[in-house]
Amino acid sequence: MSDVITVNAKGFSCPQPVMMTKKALSGLESGHVEILVDTATSRNNVSRFAENKGWRVDVEELDDGGFRVILEK
Repeated sequence: MSDVITVNAKGFSCPQPVMMTKKALSGLESGHVEILVDTATSRNNVSRFAENKGWRVDVEELDDGGFRVILEK
């Protein structure tokens, strides 16, 4: 399995987390990418963007109230 790419988008408001996700996915045919966000709005927007690009999305709620959006393809 390839390395995990982690993007820390905590503290950024939309659309910045989506733009950071777009940059991380740029040029990737497959892989495992984790996006860390701290709002439900960012979680939803990042998830929707990734699904539209054909990535499988799973979300974990973190102890600090944030979210880990896990993207796999």
